[in-house]
Amino acid sequence: MRRLLVVLLVLALVAVFFATRELIVPAGPAAETFVEVVPGMGTRAIGSLLAERGIIRSRYAFDLWHVLRSGTLKAGEYRFAQQATLAAVYNRMVRGDVYTRTLTIPEGFNLFDISQAVQDAQLGTKESFLAAANQDVALIADLDPGAKNLEGYLFPDTYRFQRHQPPSRLLAAMVRRFRQSTATIGLDGDYHRIVTLASLVEKETPVAEDRPLVASVLENRLAQNMPLMTDPTVIYAALLEKQYRGAIYQSDLKRDSAYNTYRHSGLPPGPICSPGIASLQAATHPAESKFLYFVADPSASGHSRFATTLEEHERNVNAYRKGLKDAQGAH
Repeated sequence: MRRLLVVLLVLALVAVFFATRELIVPAGPAAETFVEVVPGMGTRAIGSLLAERGIIRSRYAFDLWHVLRSGTLKAGEYRFAQQATLAAVYNRMVRGDVYTRTLTIPEGFNLFDISQAVQDAQLGTKESFLAAANQDVALIADLDPGAKNLEGYLFPDTYRFQRHQPPSRLLAAMVRRFRQSTATIGLDGDYHRIVTLASLVEKETPVAEDRPLVASVLENRLAQNMPLMTDPTVIYAALLEKQYRGAIYQSDLKRDSAYNTYRHSGLPPGPICSPGIASLQAATHPAESKFLYFVADPSASGHSRFATTLEEHERNVNAYRKGLKDAQGAH
């Protein structure tokens, strides 16, 4: 009996030793390793996967720890780049501390820019993202029933996404952020018109305080049935036809596109980029003015000079050109 007790004690000590080693001594892969936990994967399968990848030493110890802790392991992709204890690995999965990539969408990015940013962030190909953006219009059907794509409704912001997600998940998050952000400013009414106008304002000036005046110019021209004659719409028309060459040429101004506001009066068929909050507010509440023209200020401050008459506008344009010439001469 005494001998049996000694054997049991030794076995217990050995078990405690190995259990302590599994829980306290860090383990981990020799190189950066990613582990994908798919929804519905059981604890045993997760433990086996972690042991197979060298993240932990024993799946049995992982199972035992799960019985003791009774946590809920979250699905997702996990990145392991350094050694960690079994408990630390387990706690990460309970927290759902999954690996994500950062995607930043600046104000004024269009679908082509955003799709390239998605690809650069290794979140998918630009072709698949563009295809989804042209297809998933149901995301904004209540806001803009006639929308042909999601242009203008992918809100500019910084996002964190897991890899290997379908483009629809990314698009849904960006549209959701649009809804949340526009709700804070009480945006309501004709979304199609407001977002389209705001996208022109966004592209025409980088200065927030000038945007209500730019919006007023566009509204005043629309009221008088004057062509808007905005260069960003000409560029967008060229982009749609994959003909943009980095600058605007006479052939671009003559392009028979509904987006060419030099040839067609009224707003273009839809937004040409993702406007930020300042531009959306400006489009909703333009300044009261009689201005019909604007051009960049020659001081290179980013501001614009506004004019009521064509003669005044031409003087501003000449001043702008002179400022450019002087700046080039200085270099």
